[in-house]
Amino acid sequence: MPSLGAKERAALPNRAFAYIDSRGRRLLPINDEAHVRNALARFGRVSFEDEEARDRVRMRLLKAAQKLGIMPLGFVRGQLRPEQKLPRGRVTFILADIEGSTELIHRLGDGYGPVLNQLRRLMRAAVQKAGGREVDAIGDELFAAFERAPSAVGAAVAIQRAVRDHAWADGAQVRVRIGVHTGRPTLGETGYLGLAVHTVARVCTSAHGGQIVISSAVREALGEALADGIALESLGSWRLSGLRESMELLQIRADDLLHDFPPVRAVALAGSR
Repeated sequence: MPSLGAKERAALPNRAFAYIDSRGRRLLPINDEAHVRNALARFGRVSFEDEEARDRVRMRLLKAAQKLGIMPLGFVRGQLRPEQKLPRGRVTFILADIEGSTELIHRLGDGYGPVLNQLRRLMRAAVQKAGGREVDAIGDELFAAFERAPSAVGAAVAIQRAVRDHAWADGAQVRVRIGVHTGRPTLGETGYLGLAVHTVARVCTSAHGGQIVISSAVREALGEALADGIALESLGSWRLSGLRESMELLQIRADDLLHDFPPVRAVALAGSR
């Protein structure tokens, strides 16, 4: 496919692009058949600002394909069966959400939506750069899956750094808590099922804003593969709500991130700390 030069791209009207983000960036050109086919192939690699934007672009691409007589069978199948793209076997999950989101909504009012959209962009960019796959984004949560534990930990650290460094609108103080867990979930037509999914949710809930908490299963999966400047700190053995077995929780430490937090939100076992 011939690439668009800067002058050619600038000369195209906005309608020749499937996606224009809030900053005015024009992505996924659909000015001819070759570019429509390319946009269909690249759709899954674009970091959209929210699910509404993703849905709008999906419909624009399908309409453009229909107009040109393109049968986007692979694209449609990939959208209807997203589980085919998710990692299988031993998977490391990260779950991230905003601490104190209700209070933030009360404080920001209508300004909460733009803050949430920007947070999602930051988190999605970190997940994609680390090679992860977004599983779901509901409310202020982002759920992602990785084939390798070091990649998941790297994404979690990148998210905390991005949230810390971002200049939030209206002086908002945004803090994200992140839980990381490794397991062997079942992958069905509706996504992941099993204890590993419930466990990462409990690990996330145990954390505080700005903190990354991982399970002992993640530590085992990491082995010696920790990035420079990243360390693990044991938080002791804890019983998490709804789980039968206790587990050791650990905190990811980096010199440039917060590291002093209250005890995790769970039930400590006697003599574990």
